[in-house]
Amino acid sequence: MKRILCYGDSNTYGSNPDGGRWDEHTRWPGLLSDKLGFEGYRVIEEGMGGRTTIWDDPIEPNRNGLAALPISLQSHRPLDLVVIALGTNDCKTHLNASPKLIARGAEMLVDAVRTYRYGDGYPVPRILLVSPIHIAADVADSPFVSFDYTSHEKSLALAPLFRQVAERTHAAFFDASAVAIPSTTDRLHMDAQSHRNLALALLPLVRTLLGN
Repeated sequence: MKRILCYGDSNTYGSNPDGGRWDEHTRWPGLLSDKLGFEGYRVIEEGMGGRTTIWDDPIEPNRNGLAALPISLQSHRPLDLVVIALGTNDCKTHLNASPKLIARGAEMLVDAVRTYRYGDGYPVPRILLVSPIHIAADVADSPFVSFDYTSHEKSLALAPLFRQVAERTHAAFFDASAVAIPSTTDRLHMDAQSHRNLALALLPLVRTLLGN
């Protein structure tokens, strides 16, 4: 049984732009699980709305991804693959993080997965770093007060920087913005089609990384 941890934010959690949460067969980790099949794979969903790479957010406390990551690694081991899908919330205006700093946060997460002490008999998992979808240019008109036009600009710059992180750390890489977009409803979260596009795009990569 290959065990895959999907560690991300609200788009990994499956926040529905119209409210609530997409069901497990619509959000991308659940759909990925469906496509992989239940016999040989176990996809573990660890998405949380507002989660950042390394930042403490005073408006949404307890969302620091680096701080919470060891808990997930410990509680879900053994793990064969960790998919890191964060960065959108780092673009919030009040966090004042540049694209390069956001990429550095992603690199710290990769390092944390690789250097965690899993214990005797537990493997060090492979790592897949996923750069986030773009934030819509008109996100300032959305209900999310923490984002503005600068958030959009930062999100556009992340993919090449995340790719460099993946190359430098020997992690696998995928650019979610190549296949998925934010909904026109809230300018931040994916609609059902984008969730499907992302799951199907990740499917062959995950199989390759796990040797199948």
